[in-house]
Amino acid sequence: MPDTPAAVIATPRSRVRVPLRFHDGYEVDAEVVTFHGLADGQEHVAVVLGEPGPVPLVRLHSECLTGDVFGSARCDCGPQLREAVERIADRGGVLLYLRQEGRGIGLYNKLDAYALQDQGLDTYEANAALGLPEDARDYTAAAQMLRALGIGALDLLSNNPDKAGQLRELGVDVRDRVPTGVFTTAHNVRYLRAKVLQTQHTLPLAALTELSAG
Repeated sequence: MPDTPAAVIATPRSRVRVPLRFHDGYEVDAEVVTFHGLADGQEHVAVVLGEPGPVPLVRLHSECLTGDVFGSARCDCGPQLREAVERIADRGGVLLYLRQEGRGIGLYNKLDAYALQDQGLDTYEANAALGLPEDARDYTAAAQMLRALGIGALDLLSNNPDKAGQLRELGVDVRDRVPTGVFTTAHNVRYLRAKVLQTQHTLPLAALTELSAG
């Protein structure tokens, strides 16, 4: 892949130990890695947890200020982040925290889309109504980060087949896709159901349909 951005070599810029502590009291030590040379110029970081083996567990987690920081119940991002850190630490692997707010459309646009969802549109219809792509994320930088960390093969912690597909196209050996837990609230069930119907996320559609109808 000599002419693709993913073939451009990214290198580690710094490594720092950071003790992580979550709202429920879970604690773990992590190594946070920054990079030179990422294709999109964003400040993505790798969070190395446990003792990664030859085929580490990896999650690509897109930044979600509302869910990750403020605990918004309109998505499942915060619980997925919390779960991923513990599962990766137990097995050994890496969480790539990617600056891709709102599936790549940015925070303000995401909040605009929320306003349209309040009028009855689903998450993808709202993006389209704003003239934005359903999912603007590109994982070229993620592939660069993995190569910089010496990771050529991995198991991917994700319900999203597009993440695995893009990584494979970028030359990363995704051995298996491991589903996350299902984190439903009264406020996010329509959002989760839309992800199953529109982008084939591996979530239990029957249960989500029943909850949505309720």
